[in-house]
Amino acid sequence: MLVEGTSDRVALETLAERRGRDLEAEGVSVVAIGGAQAVRRFVDLYGPRGQNLKLAGLCDAGEEREFRRALERAGLATDLDRTGMEALGFYVCDADLEDELIRALGADAVEHVVEEHGDLRPFRTLQKQPEWRGRPVEQQLRRFFGSGGSRKVRYGKLLVEALDLAQVPRPLDHVLRHVES
Repeated sequence: MLVEGTSDRVALETLAERRGRDLEAEGVSVVAIGGAQAVRRFVDLYGPRGQNLKLAGLCDAGEEREFRRALERAGLATDLDRTGMEALGFYVCDADLEDELIRALGADAVEHVVEEHGDLRPFRTLQKQPEWRGRPVEQQLRRFFGSGGSRKVRYGKLLVEALDLAQVPRPLDHVLRHVES
């Protein structure tokens, strides 16, 4: 599975583990490619023109075009739309992984996770900043996770651990189902 970053990799690995799956034993690797601009290189390396492995992936809505173009250039399809990408095993998060997880859990539950892990005070500080005052709490949470070092990676895992497994965001659920043995 090709994913944009480490937080996506950690979230998918955590979800697989929670579902009782051992991706390594299944021969599935989750590869953080270091951003969507690198997807073509990884599709070329692992896809039909390279190692010819079965590919799947996850990307943010803003990076959908890069992923689509890489899949088309690799000869996997032409004139791809989102449905065509999904048929190939590539799923798009609206707007990104953090947004999907915040919507699945609800802002109150996410704030509770933030509080449990000692980050409520820094989150409240962000909320007081003029550019973030008055914005929806979901936007504030996304910004909070995107700032401050490894917060995205840490909360990718923590939010997936907090998920009700019946409420897993569609892109995460489907990409893992796509790679079931």
